[in-house]
Amino acid sequence: MSEAGPDYLSNLNEAQRAAIEATEGPVLVLAGAGTGKTRVLTTRLVHILNQNLAYPSQILAVTFTNKAAQEMKERIGHLLGRSIDGMWLGTFHSLCVRILRSHAEWVGLQPNFTILDTDDQLRLIKQILKAENIDDRQHPPRLILSIISRWKDRGLTFEQVKRGEHDLAGKIYEQYQGRLQVLNAVDFGDLLLLCLTLFKQKPDILSSYQQKFRYLLVDEYQDTNVAQYLWLRLLAQGSDNLCCVGDDDQSIYGWRGAEVGNILKFEKDFPGATVIRLEQNYRSTSHILGAASGLIAHNQGRLGKTLWTDDKSEGEPVLIRGTWDSMDEARFIGDEIETLQRRGESLGQMAVLVRAGFQTREFEERFLKLGIPYRVVGGPRFYERMEIRDALAYLRLLVQPDDGLAFERIINVPKRGIGNTTVQAIHILAREQGISLSRAARYYAETAEKGAARVPLRKFFLDMDRWRSLLDQEPHVEVAKIVLDESGYTAMWREDKSADAPGRLENLKELVRALQEFEYIQGFLEHVSLVMDNNQQAEREVVSLMTLHSAKGLEFNVAFLAGWEEGLFPHPRALQDSGDSALEEERRLGYVGISRARKKAVVTYCFQRRMHQGWQTAIPSRFIKEIPLAHSVHINANGGEVSAAPASFHRAPVVDFRNSKPSFLDKTITLHSFQIGDRVFHQKFGYGEVMELEGDRLDIEFDEAGSKKIIADFVSKA
Repeated sequence: MSEAGPDYLSNLNEAQRAAIEATEGPVLVLAGAGTGKTRVLTTRLVHILNQNLAYPSQILAVTFTNKAAQEMKERIGHLLGRSIDGMWLGTFHSLCVRILRSHAEWVGLQPNFTILDTDDQLRLIKQILKAENIDDRQHPPRLILSIISRWKDRGLTFEQVKRGEHDLAGKIYEQYQGRLQVLNAVDFGDLLLLCLTLFKQKPDILSSYQQKFRYLLVDEYQDTNVAQYLWLRLLAQGSDNLCCVGDDDQSIYGWRGAEVGNILKFEKDFPGATVIRLEQNYRSTSHILGAASGLIAHNQGRLGKTLWTDDKSEGEPVLIRGTWDSMDEARFIGDEIETLQRRGESLGQMAVLVRAGFQTREFEERFLKLGIPYRVVGGPRFYERMEIRDALAYLRLLVQPDDGLAFERIINVPKRGIGNTTVQAIHILAREQGISLSRAARYYAETAEKGAARVPLRKFFLDMDRWRSLLDQEPHVEVAKIVLDESGYTAMWREDKSADAPGRLENLKELVRALQEFEYIQGFLEHVSLVMDNNQQAEREVVSLMTLHSAKGLEFNVAFLAGWEEGLFPHPRALQDSGDSALEEERRLGYVGISRARKKAVVTYCFQRRMHQGWQTAIPSRFIKEIPLAHSVHINANGGEVSAAPASFHRAPVVDFRNSKPSFLDKTITLHSFQIGDRVFHQKFGYGEVMELEGDRLDIEFDEAGSKKIIADFVSKA
């Protein structure tokens, strides 16, 4: 041990060491991206044990994932030189299970209670709805379960719920809890809720845990929900030694129930708390840090900190790159990846980060053409997603009536009242007659003397025949839309209130958009088959393709942030749901994205993006303006595979913000000759009048289409 302290405290910066040695009283460690948070967490626990301030069994350490808990345990053991036993280290749910197993009888359970998964929960909700004669099409079980889960995340029992507009859900909630008790079962929301109930109703049990834990440590505090917050508050009342580690600037899970306010009000909740900011970044260059910090500084609801690095090399400024459309965007990023690879950069150290899952398709197809190996992180590849496979099965059956695998996949999706017994009977008939499954099903529907499935089967084949006949009359893209709509498939996801349902609908729209690139459905299906076959080739060094949400906690040498356009990022659905608070969370998402990069960050946007309803003029995201000029270089779309490049971008293709040169985003610079009152023409929206000017963006009141914001290069004077 050195005079400066134990060896494990060596090579720490001043703030890190302060966070570790501040063992007494409430402490909030604001750990910015790349500032060594994990090292501080583990070393703090080692310090407490090494200084004999507590036994392992007197420490409660909470993480958000089992993986994080395991990694922390291994690091502590490595630093101590021995394994640790007895420490209460785990996720909120695992720790609550441990408490409830010991005191189950006080909350109406037996110690061997079962924890139900989502499928079991939905089955239980459906049983209750059926018993109450409630139509589950008008009141989807998944929606009711979502409402109940959100109540539990807020620490509300069914007695505490204010019914109002959710009177039915409140009634189901009460019955649902009664059924769970009969089954001696809980769901994940109950683990915290029942712990809260236990602590409130049995003060002596709460007191025993308050006295037991001398030190409490919580990781990712910015992601806690209300129930988790209340649970921690109760336990922390026995000891002031609560240390919460988190970053208010990285709170991006509000849609899951996370409350950024928990970290923002820490000093109010725990008077006299010590707040320590970890601001020295060990990951990124100064330009990347400056860009990320400048962006997040526009948020009002934050405690504030500024990341910095003592690395003398500034690195490259963040590149902001305009592209003509989403295909050009994928081409540009693909070419950049190939260039970087030729310069010796590992593919495994590159990532493409998107706001919405449907954006991955364009990149996947481009990477396959270029032979760039990739992986989709946090989910399946585009054509492997469930909703895409379902939609493709409809299209396969449309062009190939004997495709039995496609038929079996979608015959009861969405539900048509065709159960396993009927499908089994059709299989037997197909084998006996030596015909395809779909032909056997058609024969069964026409000849079976009894069975409730006959009617929906007949309707299914009538619909399929009608849709198939439309292929000779309507564009194939329109037919695909009709099939997905009239089959009830899109309606099924529209009525589904789960968190991933909107993303599935976006993926279906992207699938329809992909169809527009092919002359026939058959050609598209052949293309998909080849893509799927290529996907089977595993590669070790691969580019990571993921959403911004999935990227949290990861880091790469190079990060491409694609699709920074209004209507995509910030995401309109988030803004509609929560307004200004959602806008700040979207901005935090941008901050997380930029700060994933170590050496190079590239932000791209399109001037127009082809959506499922056709080409849409795009406007660069408001967040692009908020990236500081001193830390970015802006390159406008100046070439690409387009028929005619606008003259304004030929005149000034490169815009270097460090030298304060103008870009089309600069309000004081106008790169066109339009004036308020000019009559203009747009190929899609027709004739209109210029109402306002903002750089190269025009507010135009169109005669037929109403008010639109349009880039000047996409209209001409009338």
